[in-house]
Amino acid sequence: MNYFKQMHKIKLFVQSLTTYHSADVFNPWADFDPDYDVAYARSIRKAQLERYLSRRLDNARILLVAEACGYQGGRFTGIAMTCERMMLNQHPLVTSKMVIGAPGRRTSRSSSPFIPKMTQRLKGFNEPTDTVVWKAVLDAGLDPNDFILWNIFPFHPHHSNQMMTNRTPTPDELKNGLMYTRRLLELTGPMPILAVGRKSAETLQSAGYASIPLRHPANGGTTLFREGLFDALQQHGLYLR
Repeated sequence: MNYFKQMHKIKLFVQSLTTYHSADVFNPWADFDPDYDVAYARSIRKAQLERYLSRRLDNARILLVAEACGYQGGRFTGIAMTCERMMLNQHPLVTSKMVIGAPGRRTSRSSSPFIPKMTQRLKGFNEPTDTVVWKAVLDAGLDPNDFILWNIFPFHPHHSNQMMTNRTPTPDELKNGLMYTRRLLELTGPMPILAVGRKSAETLQSAGYASIPLRHPANGGTTLFREGLFDALQQHGLYLR
C-alpha cells in the first residue's frame, strides 16, 4: 500500500478511537488526567499507536486480541499489551525499537504524588502480563512486526474514582469495543485471530469471527497461555522455533 495512503487510513482509525467516551473508562488517545499525565500525553499516545500500526499493516501475520487496556500498560503507552518500560528501554526483553522503531516517550508524570511506587516514578509503569505475551510470541520465533496486539475493548475500564485500577468491561462496553476491532481488520485485511482470555473469545465468537481462544496469562495462566499460543501458531504455520 502507498505509504501516504496507509498513514492517512491509520490516522483516521486512531482519530475514530478518540471519539469514545464513557463513565469509568479512560480513553488513552482522548482523555487527560492531570494527576498522572504529562503535557501532550494524548498526542504522544496517538503518535505511538500510529507508528506501531504503520510498521505492521503490511507485515503482520497474526492478530492477538486481549480484553481491555490496563492501567500499567496501554493506558500510558497507547499500545495494547505494551508497557512504559518497554517504550523507555527499561525492560529486560522488549525495546522501543521493537515496538515502534524509534525511542518511545513517557506519558506518566514522574513527579506525580499519586503514583505510589518509586520504581514506577523512576522507570515508568510495568505490566507483567505484557511481558508474558511479548516473551511468548518472540520465543515462538516471530519478528516484532509479525504480530499486532490489540484489545477487544481498546480503552481502560476502571473502578469509579479509582483511576489506577482495572475492571472487567461490561457487555455493552465489549459490544462497543468490537467496532474498533472490525475497523482494524478492515485496515489489515483478513488474518488469523488469537483471542487472549474468555471475554475476548466470547465477544469475537458472538460476532461471527473465527478465532482461537487462549487462556489469559494472568492469575497463574502463563504456562497454559504459552502452550496454547505455540499450538495456535503451529496450526497456522507460524511457529518458527
